[in-house]
Amino acid sequence: MSMQVDAEYTKEIEKARRDLRALVSSRNCAPIMLRLAWHDAGTYDAKNKTGGPNGSIRFEEELKRPPNKGLEKAVQFCEEVKAKHPRITYADLYQLAGVVAVEVTGGPAIEFNPGRKDADSPDEGELPDPNQAGASHLRTVFSRMGLSDKDIVALSGGHTLGRAHKERSSFEGPWTKDPLKFDNSYFVELLKGETPGLLQLKTDKVLVEDPKFRCYVELYAKDEDTFFGDYAVSHKRLSELGFVPPRKVPAAVAQRAFGVAVAAAAVIFTICYELSRRGK
Repeated sequence: MSMQVDAEYTKEIEKARRDLRALVSSRNCAPIMLRLAWHDAGTYDAKNKTGGPNGSIRFEEELKRPPNKGLEKAVQFCEEVKAKHPRITYADLYQLAGVVAVEVTGGPAIEFNPGRKDADSPDEGELPDPNQAGASHLRTVFSRMGLSDKDIVALSGGHTLGRAHKERSSFEGPWTKDPLKFDNSYFVELLKGETPGLLQLKTDKVLVEDPKFRCYVELYAKDEDTFFGDYAVSHKRLSELGFVPPRKVPAAVAQRAFGVAVAAAAVIFTICYELSRRGK
């Protein structure tokens, strides 16, 4: 679902982007902001056209579900920005926060299109379960969203940011040696096997065990530029599940249309003026 996006809304988005950059940099909260964006979008059901990046994770019922444990902190951070820019929807704000989180930590630039509508109730929808082994689980969850094997592996690379917290997920530790730097080290570490001090969950290990997944892991471990390019595409796709961005009118077309309207108004004014003179 999309809404009307005018010039003023676009300006507010850019102001919010600047505020998010400052917030993410000062609080070192990029990992949890990225997780917030993912979890708000990850409820999408392509078949039923329900869920997706619509801001529903702000509702207590959804926020308290086990996969979302700890995300109340990210929601609170976003409230600070929302207070300055009340017109921006939560749906846009959460996805913009994810884009900024990747950018601030050295990751790829991700195109952001505003205009998402806010949900007025919590979403249902299964998120990936780190306790479940097997490629079939990941494919079931992501295919429900309409995402591919490449999307699964590329998005998993986002675990280069952050760490698991035992009080949130029963797991503890970072996936990489520098959890505040967005790079391809997640894949490098996966191919090394288990490294002391670094986390590998069942959903991580399956990426090297499944042949189709592994080919992407090997590619991304070898070529960071390719990973960045694929990640940017997959992240944008995830952030727009069920959302059709409003059509953008090219500036030249808008200017031409304005010129035509002015010319037409001038003609109408001249005709009316002439008719009024004849009536005298």
